[in-house]
Amino acid sequence: MAKKKQPGSEKKVNANAEIENAGLVLEQPITETLEKNYMPYAMSVIVSRAIPQIDGFKPSHRKILYTMYKMGLLTGARTKSANVVGQTMKLNPHGDAAIYETMVRLARGNEALLYPYVDSKGNFGKAYSRDMAYAASRYTEVKLDAIGGELFRDIDKNTVDFVDNYDNTQKEPLLLPVTFPSILVNSNVGIAVGMASSICPFNLSEVCETTIALMKNPEHKILSTLIAPDFPGGGFVVYNEHDLRKIYKSGRGSVRVRCRYIYDKQNNCIEVSEIPPSTTVEAIMDKIIDLIKQGKIREISDIRDETDLSGLKLAIDLKRGVDAEKLMAKLLRMTPLEDNFSCNFNVLIDGVPRVMGVRELLNEWISFRTGCVRRRTVYDLKKKQEKMHLLEGLSKILLDIDKAIRIIRETKLEEQVIQNLMEGFSIDKIQAEYVAEIKLRHLNEEYILKCTREIDSLKATVEEMQSILADERKLGAIIIAELKDVAKKYGKPRKTLLVYPSEEEMGPVEDEVPDYPVWLFLSKEGYFKKITPQSLRMSSDQKLKDGDVIVQQIESSNTAELLFFTNQSQVYKSRASEFDDTKASVFGEYIPAKLGFDEGETVEYLCVTKDYGGHMLFFFQNGKIAKVPLNAYWTKTKRKKLLNAYYDKVPLAAIHAVTEEQDFVMQATSGRILILHSDQVSVKTAKNTQGIQIMRLRRDAVVSSVDPYTAGQFQNEDRFRLKNIPSAGQFAKDGEVFEQLKL
Repeated sequence: MAKKKQPGSEKKVNANAEIENAGLVLEQPITETLEKNYMPYAMSVIVSRAIPQIDGFKPSHRKILYTMYKMGLLTGARTKSANVVGQTMKLNPHGDAAIYETMVRLARGNEALLYPYVDSKGNFGKAYSRDMAYAASRYTEVKLDAIGGELFRDIDKNTVDFVDNYDNTQKEPLLLPVTFPSILVNSNVGIAVGMASSICPFNLSEVCETTIALMKNPEHKILSTLIAPDFPGGGFVVYNEHDLRKIYKSGRGSVRVRCRYIYDKQNNCIEVSEIPPSTTVEAIMDKIIDLIKQGKIREISDIRDETDLSGLKLAIDLKRGVDAEKLMAKLLRMTPLEDNFSCNFNVLIDGVPRVMGVRELLNEWISFRTGCVRRRTVYDLKKKQEKMHLLEGLSKILLDIDKAIRIIRETKLEEQVIQNLMEGFSIDKIQAEYVAEIKLRHLNEEYILKCTREIDSLKATVEEMQSILADERKLGAIIIAELKDVAKKYGKPRKTLLVYPSEEEMGPVEDEVPDYPVWLFLSKEGYFKKITPQSLRMSSDQKLKDGDVIVQQIESSNTAELLFFTNQSQVYKSRASEFDDTKASVFGEYIPAKLGFDEGETVEYLCVTKDYGGHMLFFFQNGKIAKVPLNAYWTKTKRKKLLNAYYDKVPLAAIHAVTEEQDFVMQATSGRILILHSDQVSVKTAKNTQGIQIMRLRRDAVVSSVDPYTAGQFQNEDRFRLKNIPSAGQFAKDGEVFEQLKL
């Protein structure tokens, strides 16, 4: 008996059969995965999100501003921000939070733009503050700023292309027909996939002047009119002509921006009122506090954020007797109070990202604006020609108004009126419809004569428009006139002033380090301590791990340079100031971990110097000694590690640094002893030299110890002194050695 099929089972089988390779895991080359999945995403981010176009806007900005324009917010009262956000979602489906955050940065209240496009009321946060949050969209109010009118001038005259929005319910512009180079007037920063864009703002008047000069003379020197970037937060641009020329030419480079401050002598306080655009007041405070904790800044007693309704204010209280200018010079080097703004003029041109210099960017804008003006002129020309065509038909009626009335009255059917007028006056259908729609009150000679007189002016206008379209210079003159008008209406003085650095500021600078006496201790296991004499007097008992001992104890200062020689023929360089002051009651810092030693690497010797004067003596177990100038380890750059610090093919017996020539006593495992003066060893320039043979060894003996010799250590020291090179040394007799030597 056949099994009865369940209803719908056949349908399920067929549905699954339609899914190719359903349930199978297929291998796919990574290149194919990237091409099919990742590349479309990357292109979407580059073209539709992060990189601005020639009108100076990313799609998110353009959608918000166009929505406000269509809402009638160019004139009239402000509306709640929530209304704008809601309307913008018809064009931008990314959510209300993202839309509102974008609009906040366009607003005057946020102070992120040099020339804000949105006139705002309420709390919009501040671009210079990390923690000052903006209010919710239901509390704040917005409208388009006056300069916003320049973004939409003649947008309804076919100046730019329109496309469907994401659900094909309405149109939105691909670009805005801006009447000035907004791409350079307001900053624009975006990070795409594999590329980024960072455009610094410039003063509107300077940009317009430069554009006009460039249109008149393509070889115009940009730097003569476009002086330097102008940031909304003010401050000072540290003027460097070489860097600016590089940015203007290639579109890449960086600008140093310095804070603005005053010194309140009465309260012994520095007040910072303007900061670089790449940082926030909280980041500056965090950095200063961190430097104070590290002991790198000791001149500050307190720091406060006194920002209020009047604007930014960072107060830095100084200790008594501190030189404010010297402290600020240090703060400018060590904190974001002076910072770099990186420029990367990456702009979408016809859907392709291009990094361009200022000249090329302005030429692209001029080309774009020329196209807008041309399209507007064509639109106006068509309208004028249509009107002139209608009036020409009306002028023919003037010849016989009674005839026109008679034709209309004697026509029995309404649909025949147009045809009869066309035949009666030799006019076309459009002209006949226009005549037929004239009101009775206008069927008088005065009205018709008034209309027909307009034909002459229209003809002159049409001819002028046609000449504009035929002459690029006339199109350029219109753009120049508009630029002058914009500069006159909205231009304002620079906010960011220029400061010319002195030669000392241009050159490399060293961080000022406080200098005071310290004791340096190094243990056999590699633990290091820096202790002040005051702390050492209070407690001198050294805390060490079991089996560990102090092998070096050196009196020096906090500015001394430290060279740690290791068992792997390497030297690690540091400074005493880079270690914290500590106490004898702690283990200290473990040098291999602090300086990043290689695996199995240990400290053999610590050399302390300030001027790299003197020599390094390397005593090898085979009886040879290498004498190397200490300045061979000096480097121009702050290198932390030097390779081939000494000869590594023979085991070391000892390392010693000498600033003045002195005696050393060498002892071999055979029991022989030799006293030599370091001056008897010739100097070698190469660091990894094996040196010269000083002590001649017999059988399997090796040098076991080398120590500085103190006068009176031997009863008959002349017998042990080195007279010939090399020398085997002498055996000590009973009672001849007053101080026990290492065996």
